[in-house]
Amino acid sequence: MRLEGREITSGLGFPEGPIALADGSVLVVEIEGGRLTRVQPSGRRETVAELGGGPNGAAMGPDGKCYVCNNGGFAWQREETGYLRPIGRSTDYQTGRIEQVDLATGAVKVLYDQCNGVPLKGPNDIVFDAAGGFWFTDLGKTYGRVSDRGAVYYARTDGSLIKEAIFPILTPNGVGLSPDGRTLYVSETETSRLWRFDIIGVGEVAKEPWPSPNGGKLVHGLPGYQRFDSLAVEANGAICVATLVRGGVSVFSPEGDLLEFHEAPEPYCTNICFGGPLMKTAYITLSGTGRLIAVDWPRAGLALRG
Repeated sequence: MRLEGREITSGLGFPEGPIALADGSVLVVEIEGGRLTRVQPSGRRETVAELGGGPNGAAMGPDGKCYVCNNGGFAWQREETGYLRPIGRSTDYQTGRIEQVDLATGAVKVLYDQCNGVPLKGPNDIVFDAAGGFWFTDLGKTYGRVSDRGAVYYARTDGSLIKEAIFPILTPNGVGLSPDGRTLYVSETETSRLWRFDIIGVGEVAKEPWPSPNGGKLVHGLPGYQRFDSLAVEANGAICVATLVRGGVSVFSPEGDLLEFHEAPEPYCTNICFGGPLMKTAYITLSGTGRLIAVDWPRAGLALRG
């Protein structure tokens, strides 16, 4: 099926990390623009904070502040088709980081830029749990002939804890939790595989033995050349994964069945979040053309903790 949506705004600098707020506005990061932006229902845009680097994913914390995964910055290329796409690490890259943003003042604080002496490379996506802590993916960076191996971390908002939960994992991107909070989902970009991990403690997951490459249990892997980006979970537990190249949203059951595919109007369909009074509006970022659209979704999305 095809995504029939209403364009809320365009002209964004590679938008990602949408957050639907209670007042009807939507926060997005602009990776190429290096900022956190609020988009009103009318399409009017307001800069919340200038972050620099490459703000990549975002979530609201229990303290009412916004927490941003900043990948440190990409180099960019615009194709003949007009699409903008990242092509590796920026020339002024220093490190990845987790940032805390006060929405009222725009004040920005770097919360973490390393874990036990290991620098964060390219933090990508983030989700909060019921305890007020958050899981986030670090996709890594590609530079020249080298690519980092990725990881998944768990951290607290007060700066008191960051721990590596999963390593290595190949280009981890989207991250989400099951409705009961007991299962962690992680999507891998370059393999187009969706993995699940049973949560057994604070920032701890059970690990499957070899031949699992990362300790996870495979939910689904798509055939052909497709790539996974960020994800969101429905209230019924289905996992909605933004799918690049083919362009759209793939929906999987927790048992691993591909339930449906919603075709987007461009290959760089990068993220999805749910909002609206019944949580049945899907806000989707079309990053290559810099658009945010709203789509009537057939089912309710899971209300995120925060």
